[in-house]
Amino acid sequence: MATRIIPNLPVLFIDTGYHFWDTLMFREKIAEEWGLNIIDLRRASHWDSFVRQNARALPVEDPNLCCYLNKVQPMQTALKGYKAWISGIRRDQTAVRARANFLELQEDGLLKINPLLNWTKADVSRYIEEHDLPSHPLYEKGYRSVGCAPCTIAIGVNDDERAGRWAGRGKIECGLHTAMFSKKDISESQNEFQMDMTKVK
Repeated sequence: MATRIIPNLPVLFIDTGYHFWDTLMFREKIAEEWGLNIIDLRRASHWDSFVRQNARALPVEDPNLCCYLNKVQPMQTALKGYKAWISGIRRDQTAVRARANFLELQEDGLLKINPLLNWTKADVSRYIEEHDLPSHPLYEKGYRSVGCAPCTIAIGVNDDERAGRWAGRGKIECGLHTAMFSKKDISESQNEFQMDMTKVK
């Protein structure tokens, strides 16, 4: 929708390093077919050593820290200099998103715009059908909401749309749409994680 209005609009893709191969191939396919101006975002390089050492444990033992390093912080950095950004969240997705507003002014002056808030899952399906849009290849395999591979599972047809995200971990959001997005320092969380990993070893 957005690129039909502004063809060269920057589309931010957060490459966490944990994506399904199917996601990366789907991204390449639609980027080429639609001529999207995709900007890849990755975690700050000074976290590379820490993440490499804890690559398997991090998503399981501390998914909040993992999301912060690989999703939230890169987005915070990328949005510096912008006045606004557009999100595709809907109120019917999670309890957190149900409380969102169409326009949300953040503390640093950045405006977050949520134009699809009142859309339902049925509205999205209808739009996809009307405009003959492609679906993520994992959708037909039971993945109704696709995130990073370590934190996403296939679900049943009658399950909640986001039931496959962080299943059993007491987490429903990555942090882009929560108070975590306003945090700037996670050194305390990192230290706690390293202490926990030392105990495990």
